[in-house]
Amino acid sequence: MFRNFVFITLLVSVTLFNCSKSTQIQSPLVDFAKEHVKKAIDENGLKKLNITWIIDSSTLKPQAYKVSVHAEKLTIAGGDELGLMYGGLEVSEQLSLNGNVVDTAHEPFILKRGLKMNIPLDARTPSYDDSGDAAIKNVKTVWEWDFWKNYLDQMAVNRYNVLSLWNPHPFPSLIQLKDYPEVALDDIYTTSYTPNGLENEMGDPGLVSSVVFDNLKLVKKQSIEEKIAFWQKVMAYAHNRGIDIYWVNWNICPNSVATPVDPMYKTYRINMTDEKPGKHGITHQMDNPITIAYHRAAVKEFLKTYPYVKGIGITSGEHMPLTWEGSNREEWVWNTYGLGILDFKKEQPNRKVDLIHRVWHSDMAQIMNYWGEYPDDFDVSFKYAKARLYSSPSINFYDDHIASMKQYNLKSWWNLRNDDIFVYRWANTDYVRAFIANMPQDTKGYYMGSDGYVWAKEFISKVPELSGEYEFDKHKFKFMLWGRLGYNNELSEEIIFKTFDKHYNSKDNKSLFRAWQTASKIIPQVNRFHWRNWDADWSVESCRAREKLGGFRDVFDFVNNPVMSGQNLINPRDYALKTSKREKVEETTPLQVSENLIFWGYECIDTAEKLYNPEMSAQSKALISDIKAMGYLGIYYAHKINAAVDLAYYNLRKEEAYKIVAISNMEKALEAVIKYAHISNLNYKPQMLARPGALNWNDMVNEVKKELEAVKKLQ
Repeated sequence: MFRNFVFITLLVSVTLFNCSKSTQIQSPLVDFAKEHVKKAIDENGLKKLNITWIIDSSTLKPQAYKVSVHAEKLTIAGGDELGLMYGGLEVSEQLSLNGNVVDTAHEPFILKRGLKMNIPLDARTPSYDDSGDAAIKNVKTVWEWDFWKNYLDQMAVNRYNVLSLWNPHPFPSLIQLKDYPEVALDDIYTTSYTPNGLENEMGDPGLVSSVVFDNLKLVKKQSIEEKIAFWQKVMAYAHNRGIDIYWVNWNICPNSVATPVDPMYKTYRINMTDEKPGKHGITHQMDNPITIAYHRAAVKEFLKTYPYVKGIGITSGEHMPLTWEGSNREEWVWNTYGLGILDFKKEQPNRKVDLIHRVWHSDMAQIMNYWGEYPDDFDVSFKYAKARLYSSPSINFYDDHIASMKQYNLKSWWNLRNDDIFVYRWANTDYVRAFIANMPQDTKGYYMGSDGYVWAKEFISKVPELSGEYEFDKHKFKFMLWGRLGYNNELSEEIIFKTFDKHYNSKDNKSLFRAWQTASKIIPQVNRFHWRNWDADWSVESCRAREKLGGFRDVFDFVNNPVMSGQNLINPRDYALKTSKREKVEETTPLQVSENLIFWGYECIDTAEKLYNPEMSAQSKALISDIKAMGYLGIYYAHKINAAVDLAYYNLRKEEAYKIVAISNMEKALEAVIKYAHISNLNYKPQMLARPGALNWNDMVNEVKKELEAVKKLQ
């Protein structure tokens, strides 16, 4: 059953004499690992193991582990409890995948590996933008214990150790304040309002508007005392899985505490001196001393109520004027969050409260003027790939940020914003491995998530067996890759494939796995070529932006739109200009991008179709459908890019031949998007995305028909 490498075993034997050895370690983290080891033994019919669990902080780093096999005895050593848990999970995985255990040792590649959830606690305490179906339909989910148990267990297995929960103003749903008794909210509400995808129709992001308050819908009866008990339980469970909890906010967004704003009312652009006071005289106004005192008291009480909160993240903006009476945003966040934390620490001086300051609408010198003497860990946070996690593993947006940090010896959390892929299952090992490996040395950690989507429970599947499954289960491998490769960037392809092989059941899983990896190259390639910085700027799955930003991205947009910087690409307009002047083109051309997309598209489609079997599991069928959908999406974009090149030449030369070829390419694009829509409609319902608007494949087909007609009518 066991193989061992004698040299490593001898080294471990020496270590055992020099560390505190105990087989009776009392730790919920270790208990979790033991449960997984037992499950692997039972499910694979293996005999029980003689395991010694030890903490060896003298030779192993925090979170590190070493697994040693000698004869029939197994030793799992961890640099701390978290490392010991990871060592146990390593043993469980080896038993499950291989039926045996071999010597192994690992330490974390990135120390802090996290997920980001914009959490819709209630329509009255929303996340950043809850105008999408994902938020509205998941308000109830985030108050369900089974969801959090599954979510946190899978986080631990995938080696995540940070969960950041983002909400502009969570306090009314989470605490009670003696001096502000009207603030706390009983019960849980969503909204019955149906969004139409218009800009700010439910209020400026982060704020609760009158539209929401006029359309409240009860989800669950639950007192504030019961709410507090629930979240204490959730945060304690996270702690027992080695997961640090951070709560991150936007400012100033008192929401249900203040008077609801008009949907189109932008508090950071309009002076709100005429605002009617809300509960206890609280308003959105930056210079309201009651608002400042309330926030300060809320921060203190929040930390007292939740002992397992590791840290708080703050934003000095977006709903704040640049200055008021000679002061600035940093003074406000210091007088509220900073002094609130210090008030708490006067009562509990030994409790560490880490602080993450988002670098957004802020200035580093002003930040450090107030926060330079903060007593606990102080770090900053930056949108590493803007809103395009799935674009390129080589990012170049952070140079100025790092330069501004260095003079203060700060490290940065990287906010990995996935506002690209919401529907289709994605997994490309090489991409994630390179992306994480390329993170700069000034990294404190990362958290991966979305601003316009809530990764809780899926709600659009038409497949009965998959309807309502947790997103962590649907997108199992995406979440696995971003966690596991963050901990061990050299995690072998063999382990990743064997995990895949246990989950899916085609007749040739190696070919299916390769097809999935290929299909997962398509969206990043499109994003690099048609670069749009932010979430509302466009959705690659539907080729549209929010209406205010132009709506559907037609072929004419593709002619002039910039490419992603630093990727050695050239857009159709510049390519046509260069070649028309007979200048050398050293960049990857639009035609080469198109060739890649067509090659990848047909390769993954052909493989997926060959492997389809009606006897496959529902998960396997769904994966094959997603692979084919991504393939046809790539082929659609390929022909659209070719047509954009034709139009770029037509604009320069006005030769009818270019228009004829452009029409031909758009006809091929239409054929591909019809197939893309057909597959998607078989498996999924349309949805409203919070930031770019509706994701509706029939609408997409109609838009492509319109752009084809527009090309035909060119003069």
